[in-house]
Amino acid sequence: MTVIGLDDTDSRERGMCTTYVAATLAEQVREAGGRVERRLLVRLNPGVEHKTRGNAALAVHTDLDPERALALARDHLDLAETADPRTNPGVVVAPGSPEGVPGAVADFARTAVRDYHDVADAVELAADAGYESAHAGNGRGRIGALAAVGAWRAFDEWTYECISYRERDRWGTDREVDWESIRSAAERAYPDAWDTVDRGEGYPVCVPRTPCPILHGIRGDDPETVRSVADAIEGEPVVRRALFVTNQGTDAHLRSVDGFSAVSDGRAYRTDGEVVDPPETREGGHVFCTVRSGDGERLEVAAFEPTKRFRDRVRSLRVGDRLTVCGEVSDGTLKLEKFAVRDLVTTELENPTCPECGRSMSSAGAGQGFRCRDCGTSADGKVERPVERDLEPGWYEVPPCARRHVAKPLVRGGFDAPTHPER
Repeated sequence: MTVIGLDDTDSRERGMCTTYVAATLAEQVREAGGRVERRLLVRLNPGVEHKTRGNAALAVHTDLDPERALALARDHLDLAETADPRTNPGVVVAPGSPEGVPGAVADFARTAVRDYHDVADAVELAADAGYESAHAGNGRGRIGALAAVGAWRAFDEWTYECISYRERDRWGTDREVDWESIRSAAERAYPDAWDTVDRGEGYPVCVPRTPCPILHGIRGDDPETVRSVADAIEGEPVVRRALFVTNQGTDAHLRSVDGFSAVSDGRAYRTDGEVVDPPETREGGHVFCTVRSGDGERLEVAAFEPTKRFRDRVRSLRVGDRLTVCGEVSDGTLKLEKFAVRDLVTTELENPTCPECGRSMSSAGAGQGFRCRDCGTSADGKVERPVERDLEPGWYEVPPCARRHVAKPLVRGGFDAPTHPER
């Protein structure tokens, strides 16, 4: 077996897509007499400064000879948008099975999804493992390429995406897809296929808005389901279609921590806290509040405007609510991807009511309780009254239009409390 890893072939402005490079590379591998066991799409740390548009690294698992595989992959780097100086593609070719990569390479893949690497680290580790590589520019793509090589051993949970590609002369033009066919196919396949549409915002999440070669990408837990949804979508011609095994929708990027002292920018976390400042809507429609850990540390969390209706969930929080929060930290603020309500404040203190006239009593002075000014009746202190809440215990998430590729949708299940999925 041979594993071909590649990364950083696309440009945010000029287009291209590393999945397209991998799909066409797999076709050439077959033409050269090789068998393709799978195409792997690995979303890396979404907080990395130099990330590509979706920060995806790709791997092709094949039985083609490593030397021939390297030659094909090196030639395929010509597809990279290297006219953009920020595009620095890289390829790593590893002889042997994807399950048999060294532990250090698997560790490298895990860290690439949750942390940072330097190019020099990737080059040294690839050389130590006996891997060949190729690159253009500064070769930063060798980081993702090596991570893609190690990912199959590094992770246990995988999903699928069926990606359909446009005719080349249509790249960069408006996509022609039939919204009704997407909506109908999405309804039939849900929940096995997820994040195909955003019902609340009323548009197809599966159709990109960038000048890349992709017409649409269907994600889900079952390969046949995502293929069937792709087949059912009507629109412009599809020139090729490829199925990828992915870490999308798995929360592979989250690391669990107790307390906030270990939290740092550019990484994503799952952690617990209690709301200590009420939610505040700031300029731009962003909603912020502050949570405190068990040892007294404070962390600002936020639902930014692109999360749309999710912000109303955050606005519904009250001081004293206990939460589990998940998201990437940037500039010291955790950008919420989802949160779980563990314990809700269901009562609040208010001035007692006069049993004679039904009016609210007033304070009689420090330590003197409350008194009705009209009737003269008194009470020892404030009383509890029930509070009606718009939230229930359980998990809440951003809508599909705001979901990060690697973030796990609630509809996939496996969570430790009731879920309230967005569709």
